[in-house]
Formats: sequence, C-alpha cells, structure tokens
Amino acid sequence: MLDISKNKIGDKIKVDGYKSLGMSFPTGESRKRIQILVWSLVGAFLFLFLPWTQNIRSQGFVTALRPDQRPQTVHSIIAGRIEQWHVGEGDYVQKGDTVLLISEIKDDYFDPMLLDRTRLQVDAKSMAARSYAEKVKSLDVQIGALRENNVLRREQAENRLKMAELQVTSDSIKFEQAKVNFKIGEEQLKRAEKLFEEGLRSLTDFEQRQLRFQEVQAGLIASENDLLKSINARIAAQIELNAIDNDFRDRMAKATADMYEAMSAQFDAEATATKLENQYTNYEVRTGFRYILAPQEGYITRAIQVGIGETIKEGAEIISILPGNAQLAVEMFVQPVDFPLIRIGNKVRFIFDGWPAIVFSGWPQITNGTFGGVVHAIDNFAGLNGQYRILVVEDPEDKPWPDALRIGSGADGIALLNDVPLWYEIWRQLNGFPPDYYTNREKADNRKAK
Repeated sequence: MLDISKNKIGDKIKVDGYKSLGMSFPTGESRKRIQILVWSLVGAFLFLFLPWTQNIRSQGFVTALRPDQRPQTVHSIIAGRIEQWHVGEGDYVQKGDTVLLISEIKDDYFDPMLLDRTRLQVDAKSMAARSYAEKVKSLDVQIGALRENNVLRREQAENRLKMAELQVTSDSIKFEQAKVNFKIGEEQLKRAEKLFEEGLRSLTDFEQRQLRFQEVQAGLIASENDLLKSINARIAAQIELNAIDNDFRDRMAKATADMYEAMSAQFDAEATATKLENQYTNYEVRTGFRYILAPQEGYITRAIQVGIGETIKEGAEIISILPGNAQLAVEMFVQPVDFPLIRIGNKVRFIFDGWPAIVFSGWPQITNGTFGGVVHAIDNFAGLNGQYRILVVEDPEDKPWPDALRIGSGADGIALLNDVPLWYEIWRQLNGFPPDYYTNREKADNRKAK
C-alpha cells in the first residue's frame, strides 16, 4: 500500500471493485499537497531565522517639551467683579494682551483718589522726616558749639584760678612781711617805752613810736585781710571752674537728649514714610491687577468664569490658554521591567491618532506611516500608575511630525532595541524574559566583529 516492497501486486489484484482501497493509493493531487506541506514547513523553519527588532510598546500623548509651553490656566490675583471681556474662546492673543477687566469689591479700595491721597501722606511723612533730620543737624551743631565754648570757658576759668593762686602767694608774702614789721615794731615800742621810763627819750618820741606801731599793726591786719580775700577768690575760681564743667555736662546732656529724641522721631517718620510708600506701591500694583493679562501668546481654549457682574475670588481660575508655538514632545510610560533598557538618545517610532499607519513592530524597515522620535528625558521615579514617564522629542534626522498635530493627541510609541532572530524573540516571549539590550558601543563592536 505504501509501495515499499519490490513485489508488486497491483497487476495481480484488481482494485476496481474496492472503492476504499483505491482511494488509499497515492495520486498526483495528494503528492502536490504533501509537497506544499513540506515546503511550508521548510519556509516556516527558515522564517524563524529572519532578523527581528526587539521593541517596547507603550501608549502616550502629545505634550509640550517645556513646562512654560504647556496648556495653563490664568488666575485672578485679587478678588473682583467682572466688568468687561476683551477676548473670546478660540482667539489668538499675544503676551500682555488684556483678557478681562475686573473692579474692586473690597471697601478698602473703593476710593477713586486712593493713590493720590496715599501719595500726599507719603510726601507729608517724608517732609516730617526731613524736618527732624534738619533738627538733628542743628542740635549736632549746637553740641559742637557747646564743646568749643566749654573749652574757652574752661581756659578762662583756669586762668582766673591761676591768677587767684598767684594773688594768694603775693598776699601771703605781704602778710609774712607785715608780721615781721609787726614784730620789729613791737620790739621798737618796748625799747622806746623803756628808754622813756629811764628818761632817755622824750614823751614826744615815745608817742611817735606808738603811732608807728599802730600803723604796723594796721598793716598786719590789712595784709591778713588781703590774704583771706585772695584765698576766697581762689576758692571762688575753683568753684567757677567746677561749675563750668557741671554746666557743660548739663547742657550737653540736654542737647544730646534732644538730638536723640529728634533722631527717634526722624526714624519713626522715615519708617512710617517707608510703610506708606510700600502701601502706595501695593495700591499701584493692585490697580494693575484689575486688568487680567495673557501670560504668553496662544489660543484661548476655554473661559472658566463667564458673564458680566459675576464676582470671583482671589486665585480663581478664569481662562485656559494653549501656547501657539510650543515645541511638541510625547509623554509615554514604560513598565519597571523595561525601564533599565531606556537611555537618552534611543530611537522611538510613533503612530499618532488620526494618521493611518501600517506597522510591523519587529521590522521597522517595512513599516509605513510612523514618525521618528528621540528620547529626551527620563524620570527616575515611578508615577502613581507604577510606570516611569519618558519624554520623546522629534527626531531631527527623520521626517518632521505633522503640522496639524496638537497637544493632547494620543500616540502609540515603539522603542526600538536590539536585532535578534525571530525564533529567539518567540522563545523570549513564551518565557516572559525581558528584551536584550546592548549599548551603542557594544553594538558597534558587534558589527565590527561580524
């Protein structure tokens, strides 16, 4: 039946009457089927040796590379009441354009002349501070004059004290001379009295001697009196000298106290003026906050606060702006097992929502409709979803991304890794092993070795 034996029975047995036996014999059609099966198996076996590019596939979305170019909301710094809208949703605004005008709702800022009146208070306090400063200068000059006057008065008093001391010395010498004259006159009077008693001198001579003695005695008393006057004058000069110092200290203490009091008033006025100046600046800046300005150029995407006359709180969201000249990037997430294989500069292929593509992830050469990217930044910590975030920018060596691509669009990323045989990739997937990874230097070395 299998046509293996050399003994042929086909010519001896007639199989025409045996339909089932006839169907078991090989025919030309059956041989074709066998050949197709064999060649299919051979093709499948050879197919296993085709090169396969390992990859990591992840979903992401389009965003802006720089944080200041991503969609943002504009907040109101102050509480207010909506008065006038200057833009509408979908409008393109430049940086600094007025978006909204609000008015004050706090009674502290209702006064329309608030800035002018605050400026008057600032000027008044500044003038008061300058007045106190001039008073301090005057008192400082007065203190200097007191010091100079004290020096002169002290020199004058010292001179008087020296004169009094010299006068005391002179009068004491005269007093000593008067005492000597008194002693001599007393001795002469005694001798004249003795001679008068003995009759050797006349009464007239004795009386003249008594008169001279009285003059000498009067001179002694006068000399002593002058000496006492000189001593009193010296004491008075000393007291005057001491009084000058005491008077100088009193005047200096009073002038210094007045100067420090004026300085304290000056500093208090300057502090109040500075506080008022700060308050004036705050009022002026707050007045500018009534105009809500666009922080950057872009499109007004949504008005969060609407209407006229509606009140908004401090820090309330008003509108959202989408920057018009943002540098696009794709924010994608990878599993922790694939994270060690991602490096800055790795190539990534993207399938953007709305752009059709034919994708063979293992054969990027025959993939059509994808766009190239390069890994720009990698987070070193996992997010709330347990995956690592990666930012991918446009590959400058590949075709540019579509002009109509917008922030928020979906993107299917394929990170390309090492080239391996297809059978190895199937074996890896069945066993759940991570992809192979080689650095660029190792890849270059391998190419050189081949």
